[in-house]
Amino acid sequence: MCKIISIANQKGGVGKTTTAMNLGVALRLQNKRVLLIDLDPQANLSAYLGFITDDGTADELPTISHLMLSAIGQVKKLNNIKDYVRHSKINNIDYIPSDINLANADFYLAGAIARETVLKRMLSDELIQDYDYVIIDCLPSLGILLMNAMVVSDSIIIPVQAQKFAFDGLTMLNNIFEQVKSTLNPKLYIMGILPTVVEHTNVSNRIIEQLTERYSDKLFNTLIHKSTKATESTIRNKSLCLNKSRLGEEYKTLAVEVIERTA
Repeated sequence: MCKIISIANQKGGVGKTTTAMNLGVALRLQNKRVLLIDLDPQANLSAYLGFITDDGTADELPTISHLMLSAIGQVKKLNNIKDYVRHSKINNIDYIPSDINLANADFYLAGAIARETVLKRMLSDELIQDYDYVIIDCLPSLGILLMNAMVVSDSIIIPVQAQKFAFDGLTMLNNIFEQVKSTLNPKLYIMGILPTVVEHTNVSNRIIEQLTERYSDKLFNTLIHKSTKATESTIRNKSLCLNKSRLGEEYKTLAVEVIERTA
């Protein structure tokens, strides 16, 4: 059965997109079938996968914005739901890209019936039956798009930067999680807290200790360290897991943990 995982944190710069991309490819290397979904209007995951060109424009292929608009009848739905899926040859992974039109989601979903469930209606069995994992890269916000991601997901992974202000926003994110779990998606759970941008400093060490104290049962054993390799990887549109790098190996280790936690 397909497992749907949202990578979420309202705080930006914590490594959500890097985690979504490299965890997805790492799972592929474990012979898992994976679909990535970019649910961020900034479309960083789409750019990472090579969907957006150097001049900032995308081709005419449909995106997650088109898919969600079709759900509420504002644009014509494609005949085949799988036509929304692209494939990255370099990374050997399927994905549904995003674009800037997704920034208007709060507006165009405002009058939609059951607007928190639009994404769930779109990710039908017909679309996800071919995959073991669907990974959603969420935007840094607590709005309607995050609600949609939580409603359709089985679990959440929360990347937390091991730097100052690491805990900013976690309380509000947890409040949204509890609301969704109690009203719309009782099966939803937090799979784990993932420390990212870890350094060999006293600040990083203290943050890891505090995370361990607060979330000992949820904290991943894997730590994702800070490295310029992450930026280089996005420029090449190629996952860290496909080259020899410390970060690539860390994401491969994370993939094993995820498989164990979803077994």
